[in-house]
Amino acid sequence: MRLRLLTASVLAALAAVPAAFAGEGMWVPQQLPEIAGPLKQAGLKLKPEQLADLTGDPMGAVVALGGCTASFVSPNGLVVTNHPCAYGAIQLNSTPERNLIRDGFNAATPAEELSAGPNARVYVLEEITDVTAQVRAALDAAADPLARARALEALEKKLVSGCEAEPGYRCRLYSFSGGNTYRLFKNLEIRDVRLAYAPPSSVGKYGGDIDNWMWPRHTGDFAFYRAYVGKDGKPAPYSPDNVPYKPKHWLKIADRPLGEGDFVMVAGYPGSTNRYALAAEFDNTAQWTYPTIARHYKNMIAMVEEAGKKDPEIQVKYASTMAGWNNTSKNYDGQLEGFRRIDAAGQKHAEEAAVLAWLKGQGAEGARALEAHARLVELLEQSKATRERDLVLRSFHGTGAVGAAVQLYRLAIERAKPDAEREPGYQERDIPTIEGAMKQLERRYVPAMDRRLQAYWLNEYVQLPAAQRVAAVDRWLGGNDARAVERAVERLAGTKLGSTEERLKWLSADRAAFEASTDPAIQYAVAVMPTLLELEEQAKVRAGENLAARPVFLKAVADYRKSQGRFVYPDANLSLRITFGNVMGYEPRDGVAYTPFTTLEGVVAKHTGEEPFDAPQALREAVAAKRYGGLEDPRLGSVPVNFLSDLDITGGNSGSPVLDAHGKLVGLAFDGNWESVSSNWVFDPKMTRMIAVDQRYMRWIMQEVYPAPQLLKEMGL
Repeated sequence: MRLRLLTASVLAALAAVPAAFAGEGMWVPQQLPEIAGPLKQAGLKLKPEQLADLTGDPMGAVVALGGCTASFVSPNGLVVTNHPCAYGAIQLNSTPERNLIRDGFNAATPAEELSAGPNARVYVLEEITDVTAQVRAALDAAADPLARARALEALEKKLVSGCEAEPGYRCRLYSFSGGNTYRLFKNLEIRDVRLAYAPPSSVGKYGGDIDNWMWPRHTGDFAFYRAYVGKDGKPAPYSPDNVPYKPKHWLKIADRPLGEGDFVMVAGYPGSTNRYALAAEFDNTAQWTYPTIARHYKNMIAMVEEAGKKDPEIQVKYASTMAGWNNTSKNYDGQLEGFRRIDAAGQKHAEEAAVLAWLKGQGAEGARALEAHARLVELLEQSKATRERDLVLRSFHGTGAVGAAVQLYRLAIERAKPDAEREPGYQERDIPTIEGAMKQLERRYVPAMDRRLQAYWLNEYVQLPAAQRVAAVDRWLGGNDARAVERAVERLAGTKLGSTEERLKWLSADRAAFEASTDPAIQYAVAVMPTLLELEEQAKVRAGENLAARPVFLKAVADYRKSQGRFVYPDANLSLRITFGNVMGYEPRDGVAYTPFTTLEGVVAKHTGEEPFDAPQALREAVAAKRYGGLEDPRLGSVPVNFLSDLDITGGNSGSPVLDAHGKLVGLAFDGNWESVSSNWVFDPKMTRMIAVDQRYMRWIMQEVYPAPQLLKEMGL
């Protein structure tokens, strides 16, 4: 059925929803009519049913970028999102001589807009279909865990293929609540995306990594894309002849000034939360995954920063990669600090103990859920046994030349099969994405830096315990020390895959050509591929076990919460969600109270003249002259810059439109506060706050600092 997403467990739980709540909850949009009371009490003026219409106004204006959220803001395909969400496109079009990261970009006319890259996409949601019955039937008929994983994979390919039969669409099967519900999402896939406007980094990244996750905040975190299609109105690859896409709906800028206590909501595509994870899974994350990955990222950040000081090309080409490493490592540090502050481990273990105790009194169904829990713990222990190896190999295979070789060789292997039998990610539908990655690699790759990253991960590999070593990699290395690593990196330096022309040549080569190649990176890929395929098969067996156990246990968790009068919403999974609440500050510690708005004067107060607190001269002059451009809020005595609310967001929500009670745009979500980053695992309503850039600051920058009158006019301002 189209756009009917409620599960039985959610419906049952909603009956027990408290009379009023806001903040916590990444709600499936179709749940909103069921919680109309709390929405109205929080301040919503629209009918909740209007928000449940995903192709109507305003929800039809909200789009995905594949890892970020954005929204149409004009009838001519203009899209607004966060500055980091456009950072890859900004960096892709930058050189040391024309540094758009530093200087910003402003296309005076659409003809001057720049391609965001071959893999940039805007996804416009058109339809959602519940396919739970089909998936459950396929899984139930499977004979063993591996067959179960393969059955899901085969059905997913069939469903997606049917969904994409009409050209121009991209479809995806989503699992909700650990596999209790499955839904097929159909999106119009716009493949010609162009950069229209980005403020200079002294606005868009003001405060940099120092201010990341912090409040008070003063960041102009916004940028504009434009979506293009062929002259027939259908999606098409980049072409100078393409025309702006005409969306059915676009957001209107708020005409009422936002203030403290006002209702706000966010529509977006949050990536991943783990609020229903096992206590043992939380322990593994807190004790190993987050500290380990954060340590590696910091090490690589230091390496690239050191090299970038001597080579501006490295500084520019690795800017987007570095931004990701910085953001993730600081996020993980913040989560770990938050875990300790709220005793997240104690909470997770106490909650799980309560669930397990309750299940012991639930007869046969309870026994089945207890058995499923025990099996999930066993599967976690299996994965922990090789976690160091898996991280090292995955990271080494993510380096430029080696990553290209592994992916291209795997593509050659898969292309020998009928399309329906290929591994997901290597079907015909995926080849444009692979080709795009190969084309844009050179803009994010410097051979000397790539070799240093290769050496880093190979040195990590030779330190692995013997039980986690891989015979094929050992043979290829030919040694077990730093000298062996040095020789291997020297060999890899002879690869020709640093050339875009060379990579594209191998894109269509067959398996025999790879196996006869003398290119050292390709030789590595050929040497290790049998082992990689074997490890992949082992992972599928574990996935098949999970497919049987996790839905059983998570349904039991939902039933337990229902019995306690608590509400249920699925963990985030990159599908469309809505969260709602109110503009409000918070008190992070005794004697400290944060107000919900920052202003222009705060930007200038932070200015030091050095990055990342290097506010543009035009900005400082305008503030000094109190040139507010009619955008000041009398309650603040200035133009608001950023604001806080108690909304529940996570990664993937970046760029999400923040809407007021009438469904109009009041800002863009771009961050959470430091005290709330642990809410991916344990939600803390007292401390969790979303940070957004106020639309009045966006407009002020486009009027007074980095003028874009053509875009303001296009948005009707």
